[in-house]
Amino acid sequence: MLPEPNVLLVIPNFGLGGAQRVFHDHSVELAHHYHVTEAVFNLDGGNMYPTFNEVVSLDVAGAGSPITKLRNFWHRVARLKALKRQLNVAVSISHLEGADYINLLSKGPEKVILCIHGSKLHDANISGPVGWLRKRVLMPWLYNRADAIVTVSRDIKPELVNFFGVKPEKVLTINNFFEVASIEAKAQEPLSPAEQAVYASAPILVTSGRLTRQKNQVPLLTVFAYLLRQQPAKLVFVGDGELRDDIVSAARQRGLRVYEAWGSAELSTDYDVYFMGMQTNPFKYIRPATLFVFPSAWEGFPMALGEAMICGIPVASTDCPTGPREMLAPNTAASVQPLRQAEWAEFGVLMPMLTNEATRPADEAVWMATLLQLLADGATRQRLGQAARRRMNDFTRERIAGQWVRLLDDVIKNQVKLDN
Repeated sequence: MLPEPNVLLVIPNFGLGGAQRVFHDHSVELAHHYHVTEAVFNLDGGNMYPTFNEVVSLDVAGAGSPITKLRNFWHRVARLKALKRQLNVAVSISHLEGADYINLLSKGPEKVILCIHGSKLHDANISGPVGWLRKRVLMPWLYNRADAIVTVSRDIKPELVNFFGVKPEKVLTINNFFEVASIEAKAQEPLSPAEQAVYASAPILVTSGRLTRQKNQVPLLTVFAYLLRQQPAKLVFVGDGELRDDIVSAARQRGLRVYEAWGSAELSTDYDVYFMGMQTNPFKYIRPATLFVFPSAWEGFPMALGEAMICGIPVASTDCPTGPREMLAPNTAASVQPLRQAEWAEFGVLMPMLTNEATRPADEAVWMATLLQLLADGATRQRLGQAARRRMNDFTRERIAGQWVRLLDDVIKNQVKLDN
């Protein structure tokens, strides 16, 4: 019997982002078919999503002066190249842009696959002179050296081809997969008595995800403050991030009463907005809520949105690039012009983005009117929640993981077929 091929998965860090969760899921699943090793730049911050596979740290820091960062960059390249030789790697798969560069520049006889988790064209964090270098030089120059590039959303592929000059025959889409049965089981875990009291006191709008620029939560607070003038409601945040203090401050500036799980106040029904922080089981907060709201400025194939859909809750999401339209209105093409009205799609409601300063007041008014309409219409909420849950049967581990295995087998055999 032939030995299992050695597959190396590479990522910059083991933090709390969606890409890290997908990395974990891929590592676990691919280990059923290959000998998998995980490589990370360093272990600062620990490993938030551990697996049973071997982990190798390149042990190279990322902070410091520009000269130090450049030196560390090449240290990573050299150490990953040596690791690939040591392990006799057949395929090296990188997750996130920083790992992509290191993976490509350390390329030897092994095959290299990139997994692209989000929109590069619309990522507001890719800005300034370094952002220009990444978009105009590094990605167009390096990405074509990959043997295959996997995008988690169909709408990332045209970005890579049309804007970054990636050869279309190198690119295919494999959506993220979800552990549907596990999420459904965890969603049944009961809330504490104090939490149950909050959920019973008013309709609950819930959102989950990191508190970051990408998730664009501050305009949601404005919408919610307006909504409260029309009817009682509660807004629950599940997650944490570097903008925690800014977002909490923005809530208070809008006259909202704020509960912070990391504070000393006792949980009660006296608040408008509840910041519950990071939770090992966010699903128990999502399932009993009235609506899931998702105001992101850009995405890839959002895990938080899919998980809410598995919980059977109606969802209202910005029509941001990329992912939400593919999930909620799969038979429609990406919008050419920004959405200005609510779109009642087959599996949820697509909403205007809340990033344009010129149109934001009107866009926020659309959000408020649509949320009020949903809160008043239990039958529509039930229909959309059931449809959302049904849609997620398309993204089970059993359906999606097999696509990765077929790709790796083809790449290893030099029979890459990326028609999709």
